[in-house]
Formats: sequence, structure tokens, C-alpha cells
Amino acid sequence: MKQTTNTPNAFTSSELLQCDVSGATSPTTRTKGTRGGSEPRDGVLQEIGGVNAMPAATWGWLKMNQTKLELSDELAAAPAETVEVEGLDEQIHGAADAFDAAMDAMAERFPERRASAPGDAADRARITPETELDVPATSVYQAGAIKLEEELSPAEAFETGMGEAAYAYLADHATKHIVIDVPAYGRATVTVRVSGVDAAAAIAAIDVVARPQATLDLQIALDSPVTGEGVVGSVLRVCAHEYATVNVTCTQTLDDSWIALDDTGLFLDEGARVNVQHTVLGAGASATGLAGDLLGDTAKVTIDTDYLGAREQVRDFNYELRHRGRKTECEIDANGVLTGTSKKVYRGTIDLVHGCKGAVGTERETVLLANKGVDNKTVPVILCDEDDVAGNHGATIGHVRDEQLFYLACRGLDQNAAEDLFIRAKLEDAALSATDERTRAAVVRLGNNLIDNFEEELA
Repeated sequence: MKQTTNTPNAFTSSELLQCDVSGATSPTTRTKGTRGGSEPRDGVLQEIGGVNAMPAATWGWLKMNQTKLELSDELAAAPAETVEVEGLDEQIHGAADAFDAAMDAMAERFPERRASAPGDAADRARITPETELDVPATSVYQAGAIKLEEELSPAEAFETGMGEAAYAYLADHATKHIVIDVPAYGRATVTVRVSGVDAAAAIAAIDVVARPQATLDLQIALDSPVTGEGVVGSVLRVCAHEYATVNVTCTQTLDDSWIALDDTGLFLDEGARVNVQHTVLGAGASATGLAGDLLGDTAKVTIDTDYLGAREQVRDFNYELRHRGRKTECEIDANGVLTGTSKKVYRGTIDLVHGCKGAVGTERETVLLANKGVDNKTVPVILCDEDDVAGNHGATIGHVRDEQLFYLACRGLDQNAAEDLFIRAKLEDAALSATDERTRAAVVRLGNNLIDNFEEELA
């Protein structure tokens, strides 16, 4: 297995401010890892709390309710040319406020709020000293959810998976703002490539408005073609109108010295379809968050996530899908491999809101732990406030058994060589399914940095 630069210390457990998962000694300052033999650089860190927070917290001692993000305050703004856009012609180039205007208009399409249910305003209005014991009690989470459903418009309720603070950071530090507005019945394919720049933050802020029965194929590539360290990311907001289809593919192939941030928020009108493919292969530390509001009846979201964790890498995922429309559907599938002493947290929440009759939500994760030194945490959650629904969740966690390692050792493959087999398989699959030649080349470049003879054997 090849040696690479040190993993950047980027994430800390929200409960342990003084002890992050990458070994930092201080929550405010840190000496960065060396880059190609250069001297370490000191810098003050900006802390962003509440990243990838679960909507309904679980036991605090599990240390997985949320993540704290630490980024250098000394990161420069990357040049605009580090974000390349292909396929964005005049017909689909939207106005700067196209997304906000589309979401504001949804208040007219969905004027009604929460259906009558225990704990809502009608219940609260009849509370008196004589009747207070007859009114159902609500938790802090339930009270917040009821307020969201009763009082907030679709625009006010819209959120992204990484949370408000992380979204604000990504939007404020965006290298380029891209607005895609696909007209009704139109079809478009757009590719956005973000390349890392040393000591800088390269971030693409993308707004998508898919008008009724429009179709958009959006491909996002996060890569580090040059040596360095910094932040590479994207923040995506999608408003899918009636029966529109949006297909999103995001492939991340950064080297270990980089931090990857991928934040997404979805809104779906009646019959809309959004399909998301996340492929997370590189970066010393990466955070991926997605939140979706399925407000329109029969809307559907499909999410497929493939990830790889090697050496001391950190992976942090948060998926939240809120079913508010009737007969809505979601499917979340995650498949990953963890090797070395990598760490991963996966949070998947399906919220079946009161009134979403006939809704179906399913989430599954399959992860292979190829080394006893890995740290894997998975928390699939179903929140349910409706009777006529179906929620399914599960996780399959597999280990490489000692006898299997012994079998490989007898054939000349030690622990590192055995782990390389799993890494190679994940990278080969990503290369073969790459959306274009440049993305495939980025996967091959990463593979060459991780294991010997990757390109030769792939060919």
C-alpha cells in the first residue's frame, strides 16, 4: 500500500471538543500536516457546529448525533476558473433568484399546513387546568416538527443536510454561483467540475429549478489534480416541479490532504422524481449531507451512496427525507468498504409525517470492515406520525474473518495486500461506471496514488 500525505484534522465529535477523531490537541488551533515534505503551517481554525445533525437525537454517549467542522480561517478564495461548467446554455441559464422565487411560489400551491392531529394548535387551544392531562404530551422534537408543519411555508421549511451553519459557510465562500432553470418539458445535461487549489476553498453553489415535466442530468465532480491542501465542495439546492425528473451524480476523488464538503437540499412537488448517486472515494475527511422535503403527492427520491475509507480517513454522512405528501416514496442505499484505521458515521432518517398516507420509506446500508482498526457507526432511523405507511430500515456489517486472512496469507497476501484487493474493487467499479472520461481519469489518478499498478491492471 502506498504512503500518502497526512489526513487533515477536520472533524470532531460534538460531545468531545478537546478530542477529535483525527487526533487534534486543541479545538481552536492546530499544526497542519506536512505537504510533500514542506514545513507544517500553523493557522487559526473556524469552528462550525451542528454539522450533519440528526433531526431527532439519539443517546449522547454514542457520539454520533452531530459533527463539528473545523476549517482554517486562512483559506483563500479559489479562482473562478477552478469551477468549470459544461452544458449550461442560455435556454437553461436561470436568473440569480430563480430558486428563491420558485420556492416562494410553492406557498400558493401548498397553502394548507399540517392535517389535524394530536398535539397541534387545536389541541393546544383547549388546554385548561382541568383538561391538560387529556392533551397528548409532545417531546422537544415533536413540538418543533409540529411548528414546522403548521406554520412554515415550503420556502421557510427548506433545509440542506449539513445544517444551517455549514450551508452558510459554503454559500458565503462559494467560488462560483450556478443557476440552472430547465423550462417545462425541456431536457438538459450539465456538468460541474470543482478542482482543488492549494491553501484555498473551491466551492460550487448550484441552484436547480426543474419546471413541470422537465428533465435534468446534473454531474458534479470534486477532484484534486494538483498537490496541496484545502477545501473542495459543493452546495446544491433543487426545486423539482410537478412530474419533473432530476438526476444528480456526484463523484469525489480528492487526495488525502483535502477536505470534501457536499451539501444538498431537495424540494419535490407532485409526481417529481430525484435520483442521487454519491460516490465518495477520497479526501482525508469528507462530510456529505442531504435533506429532502417530499411535499407533493407521489413524489419519489432515490439515493445510492458508494464510499471508500482507507488509512486514517474520516467519512461522515447524514440523510434526512421528510414525507409530507401522500403515496410518496424514498429509497436510500449505501454500500461501503472501510480499511486501515478509517472512521465512518452514517445517519439516515426517514420522517413519515402526519398526513402522508400511503408513503413508503426504505433505507439499507452494507459495509465491509476489512481491518479490526476501523471505527464504524451506523444509525438508521424511522420517525412515524402516520398509521397508513411503511418504513423499512436495516444495516448489514461484514468482517473479514481471521481464517480468510490466513487463507490469503498462505498465498502470499499480507494484511495490506488483502485490503488493497477491496480498495481496488471499489475503485474499479467507480472507474467503470464513471459518467465521462475526465471523471474516469480522476478515479484512475486516485487509484494510482492509493495502490500499486492500479491503472495497468484496470486496463
